[in-house]
Amino acid sequence: MILRAPANGIELAYETFGSPGGRPLLLIMGLGAQLIHWDEGFCELLADRGHHVVRFDNRDAGESTHLHDAAVPALGGDGRAPYLLDDMADDAAGLLDVLGWESAHVVGASMGGMIAQSLAIRHPRRVRSLTSIMSTPGPHAAPPSEAAMAALMGPVSPDRETAIRQSLVTWEVIGSPGYPLDRERIARVAGLSYDRSYDPAGTARQLAGIIASGDRTPLLKDLQVPALVLHGEDDRLVPVAGGVATAGAIHGARLITFPGMGHDLPRPLWPEFVAAIDELTAVADG
Repeated sequence: MILRAPANGIELAYETFGSPGGRPLLLIMGLGAQLIHWDEGFCELLADRGHHVVRFDNRDAGESTHLHDAAVPALGGDGRAPYLLDDMADDAAGLLDVLGWESAHVVGASMGGMIAQSLAIRHPRRVRSLTSIMSTPGPHAAPPSEAAMAALMGPVSPDRETAIRQSLVTWEVIGSPGYPLDRERIARVAGLSYDRSYDPAGTARQLAGIIASGDRTPLLKDLQVPALVLHGEDDRLVPVAGGVATAGAIHGARLITFPGMGHDLPRPLWPEFVAAIDELTAVADG
């Protein structure tokens, strides 16, 4: 069931899995993606390990607030953006307030990893542990391949069926070459995403926020938080150098890389992801 929370002056849509008595775990998704991109099966695996899991739509995505009145900056412009990753991190902190969580384990994927890093920097006492998946400490640490960027910045789709086809094309480029492409799931999630909210301008605002937010490396070096970095060795959108740089910036971070994994979360690797996250959260909670 989708719930709604006032947070940082906007409204966030979220959903929970597991027992309220479990270890609190917040999932933060990436650029243009929605809470449904955290697969229910993945969330249930985490819940089965004793976590109380929350997945949510970032601002300008899904059923959360869309800033339609904000300008859409041109890429390569002067760097001004309607908001920064810091603002999105403050959104997440506001959601923790509504949930009644003084602190939580935080897991972010892609842009969500960047937001999770910013949350740990800005609100260190709210983050029990940090897991950064296929992410980077800054926009220049691991530049994407030309093909990956072209796929990501595809044309605006005029209708639902075109949006689904475009999503399939994108994941063919940035997905995991070492694992079968689940075309049925991609089409299903793309259709549902379109139905919930199709907002290319919102995605452009998020991307502008990433670019304008700069490099977090110096601030990450000051963190004292149990940290895990998961990254695919065949990621064409955020190359593995981004994961290496993230782990190198956070004292004591554990880095795990996966051959054949691209910029997605292949179902065959879910048990390894969940086991690593569970180990981290258990140790962090003592």
